[in-house]
Amino acid sequence: MVLGAFLLFAGTAHVTFARAEFQAQVPTWLPLDADFVVLASGVVEVLLGLALIVAWRWRVAVGFTVAAFFVAVFPGNISQYVTGTDAFGLDTDAARLIRLPFQVLLIGLALWSTAAWRDRRSLLTPFQRRGA
Repeated sequence: MVLGAFLLFAGTAHVTFARAEFQAQVPTWLPLDADFVVLASGVVEVLLGLALIVAWRWRVAVGFTVAAFFVAVFPGNISQYVTGTDAFGLDTDAARLIRLPFQVLLIGLALWSTAAWRDRRSLLTPFQRRGA
């Protein structure tokens, strides 16, 4: 629930008051408009946040999807560090570097809070579970 609320807030921030800050994190090598990336990722975050809160029946799939999302946006965090781009108060190389491991923690939190890793076999069909 807490991770879902966090994603709802972050997604809302993407499409409203923090758009410019998030645009600073979009890697320049990405062949898409930075504003489009920010808006699209914000919508995805809102949907993932809602899924974490209301779609508990599909928690394993949602957990893996949220973890994959955190992996997908990690290059933006790396790019912010490598290019020395200031955003969200991360105005030193040290601050930008310290932030990077927290993305790994978010990936782990998505898998742990939904028990996705523990219950990953539930995604298999009964035929696959029998080892056939």
